[in-house]
Amino acid sequence: MSEAPSDSCLGHSHPAVIRAVQEQIATLPFAHSGFFTTAPMEELAELIVRDAPGDLDRVFFVSGGSEAMEAALKLARQYYVETGQPNRTRIIARRQSYHGNTLGALAAGGNPARRSLYEPLLMRAEHVSPCYAYRDQSAAETEEQYAERLAQELERTIESVGADTVMAFVAETVAGATLGAVPPVPGYFRRIREICDRYGILLILDEVMCGMGRTGSFYACEQDAIAPDLVIVAKGLGAGYQPIGAVVATSLIHDAIRRGSSSLAHGHTYLGHATACAAALAVQKAIRAEGLLDNVRRRGAELRAALEERFGNHHHVGNIRGRGLFLGLELVRDRASKEPFDPGRKIAAKVKAEAMARGLICYPMGGIIDGKRGDHAIVAPPFNVTGAQIDEAADKLGQAIDAAIGRV
Repeated sequence: MSEAPSDSCLGHSHPAVIRAVQEQIATLPFAHSGFFTTAPMEELAELIVRDAPGDLDRVFFVSGGSEAMEAALKLARQYYVETGQPNRTRIIARRQSYHGNTLGALAAGGNPARRSLYEPLLMRAEHVSPCYAYRDQSAAETEEQYAERLAQELERTIESVGADTVMAFVAETVAGATLGAVPPVPGYFRRIREICDRYGILLILDEVMCGMGRTGSFYACEQDAIAPDLVIVAKGLGAGYQPIGAVVATSLIHDAIRRGSSSLAHGHTYLGHATACAAALAVQKAIRAEGLLDNVRRRGAELRAALEERFGNHHHVGNIRGRGLFLGLELVRDRASKEPFDPGRKIAAKVKAEAMARGLICYPMGGIIDGKRGDHAIVAPPFNVTGAQIDEAADKLGQAIDAAIGRV
């Protein structure tokens, strides 16, 4: 069995998507978006904004998640220039986050291993604590109190750097690769939204991994009852059939730029690529036509139950978390103390190898606590996964983790 990571939300060789790509290539493979629009781009944009929360109603298509984050940061900057606030240049993000591998995205991200080589090239960004209840919420705190403490930390940071210099707060709605499918505690993002509004700061949510249905709703932030000013999506948008990502923005941002310079001072040759948009449009239609959001919610509950049964009392699994079909396990040397494994053991790499040897693709990673210590494994099967495959995945992951930990 091959358990696809979060990129391949429809698995491989979906006939409707293959047909859409073939037909688009035969009709018009590419037209530069600086001169032309195309039917698949327009229809895909309409579909994306139809299901978007709040006032998100403008779409900017790029070729992947890193490009989408770069575009979102540039949109935020230009918005403030156009509205007479050019001193807003700072971004605030969270430690142990990941927003992409281009320089702007790396600067926003808080993944030490991926940042280290390029630190001298990165623009300055402030980083606050992630919402990581398993390790950071104290035993004396309720979830509400923990969320409030994090909100106050953000507010103090805004005030310390100068509220009129901050343009955006950037966060993954459900933290992905670096932390391992960590969802926010209830109320966290409502308080973040309130603070951003109070200080006139844009809220940028990164849903590259967790968006477009992965958590059981098209936008993960729907489950937190908030809407950002900008949200970026990618993996679940095109399911890996073609390179594509998008920034979804509000009319407020779009119209300010339109009234000012008339267009975004940013672009790439293959923005809104016709064939990529045709593939993503077919993916999004398939998700809706086949009722796959319902399947994500149903199979997600089954996957969590299977993981709880297999690992609920496992000495080396400290936490099982996530939403929908986006679940993670935190691997520890000792469950009671939460002590992580010695980084020298490279547990995450061994889990990956052992899983692959058994025909299971999962997403393990090390350094989740501070860039050096801590290991996780993400399980993110396709939206059309079956019950039998859920059971098989949990079993093979159990075998892989036991084999990896048993190796010296």
